[in-house]
Amino acid sequence: MVPRRRGLVRAAVAAALVVVLGLGAASSATADDIDDRLAAAQRNAQQRKKERSALEAGLEDTDAQLAQAVLDLDDVESRLPVAQVELDRANADLEKAQREAEILAGRLLDAQREEGQVTAQLQAGAGKVDAARADIAQMAREAARGQGNVSAFGLVTGAQSTQDFLSQYAVSSSAARSQARTLTALQDAEALARNQGARLQAVRETITQLKAAADQKVVEAADAAQRAQERKAEVEHLIAQQQALTAQIEDQKESALAQIAQNDADQAALQADIKSLRSEQAERDRRIAEERRKAEEARKAEEARKAEEDRKAQEAANQQGGSNGGSSSGTGSSGGGSSSGGGSTGGGSSSGGGSKPPTASTFLGWPTAAPHVTSSYGMRFHPVLQIWRLHAGTDFRAYCGTPILASQSGIVVRTGFSSGGGNNIMIDHGSHNGQNIMTRYLHLSSIGVRQGQFVNQGQVIGRSGNTGTSAACHLHFEVLVNGSTVDPMTRLPRL
Repeated sequence: MVPRRRGLVRAAVAAALVVVLGLGAASSATADDIDDRLAAAQRNAQQRKKERSALEAGLEDTDAQLAQAVLDLDDVESRLPVAQVELDRANADLEKAQREAEILAGRLLDAQREEGQVTAQLQAGAGKVDAARADIAQMAREAARGQGNVSAFGLVTGAQSTQDFLSQYAVSSSAARSQARTLTALQDAEALARNQGARLQAVRETITQLKAAADQKVVEAADAAQRAQERKAEVEHLIAQQQALTAQIEDQKESALAQIAQNDADQAALQADIKSLRSEQAERDRRIAEERRKAEEARKAEEARKAEEDRKAQEAANQQGGSNGGSSSGTGSSGGGSSSGGGSTGGGSSSGGGSKPPTASTFLGWPTAAPHVTSSYGMRFHPVLQIWRLHAGTDFRAYCGTPILASQSGIVVRTGFSSGGGNNIMIDHGSHNGQNIMTRYLHLSSIGVRQGQFVNQGQVIGRSGNTGTSAACHLHFEVLVNGSTVDPMTRLPRL
């Protein structure tokens, strides 16, 4: 009986699983489509992330508020497609959970109906068993009183005639058949009752399992509904942000164009200043040459001082060394002179203090101690204003507060603040190969030199920042040859 019950339970559960698995198979194509779209949206977001630096570079010389709005919009438009697909997935999960909950509820209702039917059949069968047992008991009582079947001997000895014998025999046979039928009915009723009892037990076990599965599915559906609601709220928020940022950017376009016009005017004024400065170029060249001469004399004087110290130290060592010190002294003195010459060369290159830029065979040196180019010189397309403009310098990665170094020794001819360049410095390095060379350092957080001051190559002149129209802390570095900007990388050492 127990194996039969278990078999019925397994059959009922298997039937429920077939329905659920069939539903899952029907929705697999939709799930695959969502997976494909989600993967594509995530790839697009990663690609936009890689292009972020190019977007930031394109916003150079753009008002900080407008630039931030554009970057925020880029963040929103990177996330929105992913969030929309995630919403589709959450809705699909919710729909699936609801369908499966409905199917389980239907299965549970069917099982409960079956339980009622089997219970009614079992109750009806119990009545038949009771009636059959009552008939058997009655026949037993009649047999005990002698009213039951008559033996064959009794029939023969008690019969008065042949006709009487045949009549009594027929009655006896009929009673025997009736008893047999009653016993068979009892056996059938009891067997049916046992089967119906096993079936009822199996149905009740199935109902218990279906109730547990239905309760779990209700919880899953509630979780799916919560996720769908969260994704819907996020998508609605992102769409609202997108609309607000787009409107803000549109409203600021006019002021951004005015800012660019102002920057162009500042650049034109700078060009005019440079031309006026050219009239004073001879005096600056003379001063720069004089300062460099003094620096060279100071270097040589330092070399001579060190060489004298080395010589005296060597003589003292020779006097302590004994009679063989003469030949050793000559060798030591010669070696000391060579060593001091090499040392002085190193000292000369580091004159001016501050962080030392990489050594170079070019006239100009790096403006940061660890140069890393983030944006090059050349024409640049503005992503908002849809115009091409010249990016007149090279941008170097310089986190906020990074020391900025003089690319070459020279005279500081300009310090101050401009709407586009923020805090900035311009240094005149004098003539090189018949050309006047100047450098500019823009977007500084602080300025460490004053106008008219002579600075040495590698000297710290300020700190990097994010002033002016800049999207992030960095150094915008310009090189001017005879008053016109050129690509700085053509005048700097190779990286």
